[in-house]
Amino acid sequence: MLKITFMGAGSTVFAKNVLGDCMLCESINKDLEIALYDIDGERLDESYQLIEALNQKYTDGKTVIKKYLGIPERKDALRGASFIINAIQVGLYEPCTVIDFEIPKKYGLRQTIADTLGIGGIMRALRTIPVMKSFANDIEEVCPDAWLLNYTNPMCMLSNYMQRFTKVKTVGLCHSVQVCVPKLFDKLGLTEQYGNNYIAEIAGINHMAWLLKLTDKDGRDLYPLVRKLAKEKNAAGKHDDMVRFDYIDKLGYYCTESSEHNAEYNCFYIKKNYPELIEKFNIPLDEYPRRCVNQIAKWKQQKEEIYAGGNIEHKRSREYGSGIIEAIVTNKPYQIGGNVLNNGLIPNLPRECTVEVPCLVDASGIHPTYVGDLPTQLAAMNASNIYPQLLTVEAAATGDRQKVYQAAMMDPHTSAELSIDDIIAMCDELIDAHEKAGYPCFFTEGL
Repeated sequence: MLKITFMGAGSTVFAKNVLGDCMLCESINKDLEIALYDIDGERLDESYQLIEALNQKYTDGKTVIKKYLGIPERKDALRGASFIINAIQVGLYEPCTVIDFEIPKKYGLRQTIADTLGIGGIMRALRTIPVMKSFANDIEEVCPDAWLLNYTNPMCMLSNYMQRFTKVKTVGLCHSVQVCVPKLFDKLGLTEQYGNNYIAEIAGINHMAWLLKLTDKDGRDLYPLVRKLAKEKNAAGKHDDMVRFDYIDKLGYYCTESSEHNAEYNCFYIKKNYPELIEKFNIPLDEYPRRCVNQIAKWKQQKEEIYAGGNIEHKRSREYGSGIIEAIVTNKPYQIGGNVLNNGLIPNLPRECTVEVPCLVDASGIHPTYVGDLPTQLAAMNASNIYPQLLTVEAAATGDRQKVYQAAMMDPHTSAELSIDDIIAMCDELIDAHEKAGYPCFFTEGL
């Protein structure tokens, strides 16, 4: 029997997408056990009911669904798993996301999403890595051959820690690679003309991987048209992708993750001394807290509809998870954009960093492909993010608070806005606030 363990099963909608995909895959669902794990009993029960409803609808109840609550049951949830899907959020919206936004605001530092880089991304990594390490200890003991498919942000930092400091076989996954070109075509009005008639090459780091090449299937370069239309669209007025379209104009290339994300990954767009840039580039400050509130309300509505007998429907999503599992189980090759240790795949980025590159998946595992050097300006953009990431990972691995300060000092947005003294004071206040809220940022026995 194939066993898939889902860590953070209280992420009900995401669990529905990834596990629903698996149930729709005949090569996976014939003899399948799903273990749902979470530390929140109520959310775990909600997910169990939803996944069981999918089970009844799509596999005639043949899939074995089990639920496991809390640290005492974690090893049992993992024991014998071939694949582990990680979707945890340590600290949730309240208290930790609120802390990540409100304390930096006191110092004049504004953020949009704060889950990948910046001081919010650094703090999210610091409170999550100790939990990931505790997962790794259990995995190495009870299912050492399992593949860990990590969907939790900050993707680069969490994947990098697991790849460098544990023995777990792991890859980081995001859906921004799959949707990069379709969304670009949609925004530029090119979908009808080109649709799926394109070939793309994408590589870099998670949330800042670059669309390096874009041609139609006859090999004609589409970038001149894209550059022209993107510049015209930004000049025509406000829209929701102005930062990335400015990337195309200033750097020559489009990148994978949204403009609200990328607005805070650099020192260019959110600046106290140039408040007009917020308006000019239509930057949604404090976007993630708004999203969290809306998602919580939306889930409450969805839950009520389900419990009232609403029809459970699922179509296979764009998420890579089920495709990876199917490829390893059947030896049918499958291509993904995966987050893996660099080791020279992109030579002009540090060897020890985690990069997002094309990977081939088959029965023998996940095989990254060599990309070569990025254009210098793109490597410089990635490097400005990579070094704060590496310092954060080293801080988590060593417990060295000085490295937390250094990570924040090297972050391009933070360093452009604050003095070193204020950065250190802000880091201390954030670490202390997390500790008081029950989410320590360094390793604690018993996690």
